[in-house]
Amino acid sequence: MTSFIEEVIVDIQNKGLNLQELTFILPSKRSGVFLKHIISQTTEKTIFAPEILAIEEFVENISNLEYISNTELIFEFYEVYLKITPKDKIESFESFSNWGQILIQDFNEIDRYLITPNNIFDYLTAIKEIELDHWSIDENQTQYIKNYLAFWKRIKDYYFNLKDTLISKNKGYQGLVYREAVDNLETYLNATEKKTYVFVGFNALNKAEERIIQELLKKEDALIYWDIDETFVKNPIHDAGLFIRSHQKNWPYLKQNPIQWPSNFYTDKKNVTVIGTPKNIGQVKHIGELLQQIKKDKKSLRNTAIVLGNETLLMPLLGSIPEEVDAINITMGLPLHVIPMAALFEELFRLHKNNTKTFYYKDVIALLSHQFVKPLLNGETENYAEKIISYIQSNNIVNITSEKLNEIANNKSDVTSLLFNSWNDNPTTSISNCTKLIFFIKAILSEEKDKNLLALEYLYRFNEVFNELTRLNETYTHINNINTLYGMYKELIKTETLDFQGEPLDGLQIMGMLESRVLDFETVIISSVNEGILPAGKSNNSFIPFDVKLENGLPTYKEKDAVYTYHFYRLLQRAKNVYIIYNTEPDVLEGGEKSRFITQLEIEKIHSLKHYITAPKVPSLVSNLKEIKKTDLVLQRLKQVAERGFSPSSLTSYIRNPLDFYYQKVLGIKEFDDVEETVAANTLGTVIHNTLEDFYKPLEGELLTVEAIAEMKKNIDATVIKHFTDLYKEGDMTSGKNLIIFEIAKRYVLNFLNLEIEDLKKGNTIKIVSIEADNKVKIDIPELDFPVHVTGKVDRVDEYNGVIRIIDYKSGKVEQNKVEIVNWEDLTSDYDKYSKSFQVLTYAYMMNKNAAFTENVEAGIISFKNLNAGVLKFTKKDKDGRGATKNTLITDDTLINFEASLKQLIITICDMTVNFVEKEV
Repeated sequence: MTSFIEEVIVDIQNKGLNLQELTFILPSKRSGVFLKHIISQTTEKTIFAPEILAIEEFVENISNLEYISNTELIFEFYEVYLKITPKDKIESFESFSNWGQILIQDFNEIDRYLITPNNIFDYLTAIKEIELDHWSIDENQTQYIKNYLAFWKRIKDYYFNLKDTLISKNKGYQGLVYREAVDNLETYLNATEKKTYVFVGFNALNKAEERIIQELLKKEDALIYWDIDETFVKNPIHDAGLFIRSHQKNWPYLKQNPIQWPSNFYTDKKNVTVIGTPKNIGQVKHIGELLQQIKKDKKSLRNTAIVLGNETLLMPLLGSIPEEVDAINITMGLPLHVIPMAALFEELFRLHKNNTKTFYYKDVIALLSHQFVKPLLNGETENYAEKIISYIQSNNIVNITSEKLNEIANNKSDVTSLLFNSWNDNPTTSISNCTKLIFFIKAILSEEKDKNLLALEYLYRFNEVFNELTRLNETYTHINNINTLYGMYKELIKTETLDFQGEPLDGLQIMGMLESRVLDFETVIISSVNEGILPAGKSNNSFIPFDVKLENGLPTYKEKDAVYTYHFYRLLQRAKNVYIIYNTEPDVLEGGEKSRFITQLEIEKIHSLKHYITAPKVPSLVSNLKEIKKTDLVLQRLKQVAERGFSPSSLTSYIRNPLDFYYQKVLGIKEFDDVEETVAANTLGTVIHNTLEDFYKPLEGELLTVEAIAEMKKNIDATVIKHFTDLYKEGDMTSGKNLIIFEIAKRYVLNFLNLEIEDLKKGNTIKIVSIEADNKVKIDIPELDFPVHVTGKVDRVDEYNGVIRIIDYKSGKVEQNKVEIVNWEDLTSDYDKYSKSFQVLTYAYMMNKNAAFTENVEAGIISFKNLNAGVLKFTKKDKDGRGATKNTLITDDTLINFEASLKQLIITICDMTVNFVEKEV
C-alpha cells in the first residue's frame, strides 16, 4: 500500500523541489512524525529535515500571539465581566463559569470564521428585542425583561474588551489567534524569507484558514495536496466530499488549477466487516479477539490501527490487548480524570466542599480505604485507618467530627490532621493540603520506587495540576471558596492528560479519530460506530441560534457531521481490511443505535459487507451447588458446638441452608457489621425485646394488674431510648427514617401493653412465670458418642387462665399458618413454612425436660405487626375423612414426635458421611 504522504513526497521530488527549503503544514503534529519518517526513507542523500508544522503552530507564528489555556481564559473573561457588568448584576465566579465557557466558544467560532463582530452581535440583540416585543411593549417592560435585553447588549462589550485584554498580553484563544493571523499575514510574509509552504491533507477549513491558504496560493508561495477520493468529490450529496466541493466552487485558485489529486482507492476491493457487540466492554474484548486472529494469521500489526470513536475506552482496551502484541503506540493521552489518583482528590473535595463541622461516614471510609492513603496511616503497632473505620462501624456513627477522628488516631498522625482538619472554605489551604498529601504519598512510594513508577508518574502530573491551581489562585482573586476550586480542578483534569511513551512508527497504533488525519493503514479497526458518537449528532451548546448561524456562515451540526463523515471514509480509502464495531445495547449516555455510516455503506453497495453480531466469550458455568466435606477437624468443632448447645436459630439455619450453618457455627464467621444509617429490622426487634424484658422481669411469679401495666406505659419513652442508645450507639435517632422507626418501636410496645390491659379487663388472669429464661438440656442420642445439648432463651412464659404459655416475640409479621403442622416429617425440611413451629417447639421441649411444666401447655408467637391476632398458637392438625382437627396443647405425643425430628436433625448434622451441601434457592 502506498500511503497518501508517500504520494505527496514522490510528487514533490518529481517537481524537482528542494525538500530542505519547504515548510510542510499538516493537520496535526502526529502526521508530521510520519512525514519525517517517509522523507528519510525516500531520500537517497543526507539532507536537513524540512520545517514541519501543525496548522495551529503555523497560525500562531503568523499572529504573534500565544494560545491561552481554557482555564486561564475563563479567569481573564471574568476580569472583563467584572469591569463591564453593573455591580448589582454581577454573578459569582462559580455561576459565571457555567455560561462563560459557552460564550467563549461562540466568540471562538465568530473569530475563526471571520464574522464581523458588530454585525452579528447587533443582529442577536435585535432578534431578542423582536422576540419580546409580542408580549411586552417598551414602556411596560418588567425589570426582568430589561435585565435580559441589557445582557444581550453587553455581549458585544464583553467580546471587544476580552479581545483587547488578551492582545495586550500577547495571548489569545484559538479564534482570536486565527483572526489576528489573517490580519498579520502580509506583515509576516514580508518579514520572513521567501519560503514555499506545502499544505497536506486538509479538508474542513474555517474561514481564517481558507483566507491564509488562498493568499499564499495566490502569491504562488504554496502548494496544496488534498487527501480525497474521486468517489466522494463526484457524488454531489456525499458528505465526505462536502468541503472539497465547496472549495472547488468558491476558491479562485481551484477554478484554474485542478485539485491535487483525487485518488481512486476507495472503490478497490476491501474486506469490510461490520460487528455488533453488546456494551462498551464487549467492543474492546472483541478487539482483543480480532488482534489475536490477525497475529494467528501471521499478519503484521505494523500497519494496523485501532481508532476509538469513544476515547474513554482506552483503559479497558489496554487491558484487552493480547500478550502476544509486543509493540504498541498510543497517540492519545490518558485523561487524568480516569486515573485512580483522581478518585483520591475527588473524595477529599467531597469531604470538605460543604464546609460542615461533621463528615459523612461513607466519605471518611472511602478516603481512608484508598490505596494511596491507607499506607500513610501505619502507626508503630496499628494502622490508624483501620482503627478509625472499625470505630465508626462498631459505634454506628453516621456523621463524625474532625476532632473525633484525630482523637481516635491519638493525635499522632499528621496525615489525619491533613485529611480531616477543617479547610475553612479556604482555597489556599486546600491546595496546600493537597500538595502536602502528594509529598506524603511520594515518600511512601519512593521506598519501593521500581514497583511504583506508574504511581509516581500519576503523582507528578497531579502535582503539576495543583501547581497550576496555585498560580491561578495567586494571579487572580476569584477562587474564593472550595466549590469554585473544585470546579477548576475538574476542568483541569478533564483537559490534562498522561502521555504515553512508545515507538511512534512501529507496532499497533491506537488513536482517536482526529489523530488519524493524513495517516493510512492496511488494517483499520473502528470502535463505537454509533449515532451520537460517530457522528456526534445535534448539539446546540451556544448562545447563537441556528438560523443566525446559517445567516452568518457559521458551522452547524450539518458541517460537524460532514467532518466526521470525511474522517470515517478517509480511513477506509486505502485500507484493505476494515472492522467496524458498534454497540448493540446503547443507552442515552453512550450513543444511540448503529451509526448512519454503516447504513450508508450498505446502501452504496460499493463494498460487500460481512455483518455479524457477537458477544464476549463467556464460559458456560455449570451451577454446581457448593459442598463442604466433613473432616475430623469439622467433627471436633461440631462436638464443641454440641457441648455448648445447639440453639433453635442455629438448627433452623441448617434447615434453611447447611452451608450457612457451616460458616456460622463451624467456622465462626460473623456477618459484616456495617454502619446502620437506618435502623435495621433486627435492631428494632432487639429494642422491643429488651424493653419488654425490663418491664416484665421484676414481675416474675406475680399476677399482672392493670395498674402495673399502666406504670410501664409511663416509662416507654425512657426505656426505648435507653435500649436504642445501647444498640444503635452514636447513631442519630432524632430525624428522618430513624425518628419514624423510634416512634414505631414505642407504638409497638404501647399497643402490646394496651392489649394486655384489654385482656385483664375482660376478666382473664395472667401470671408471669419467667422472662428471658435461659434453658439448656441434654439430649440422649445413642447414635452419637459425645454429649449433645440444646440451649435457648425463651422470651416469655406466663400462665393464662391456668394454661401455661411459652411465647416468642417477633417484630415482623407472622400469620397463623406459619405455626401449624400436619406431617412431622416436614418439620425439618421446609424452613419457610415450619421454622417458626420448630423454634417454639424447641422451647417447649427444653422446658418440659427441665420439668417446668407437665400439662396444659401451649406455645406460640406474638407478632408485633399482627397484634390483633393475639398469641399465634402452635397447632397440630390431623386430617381425616371429615376434614382437619386442630390441637393447640403441647401433649406428650407432640413432644415425642418433635424429639424424634430433633434427634434426627442433629444426627444428620453430625454424620460424617453427610456433607454440608448448599441448598438450591
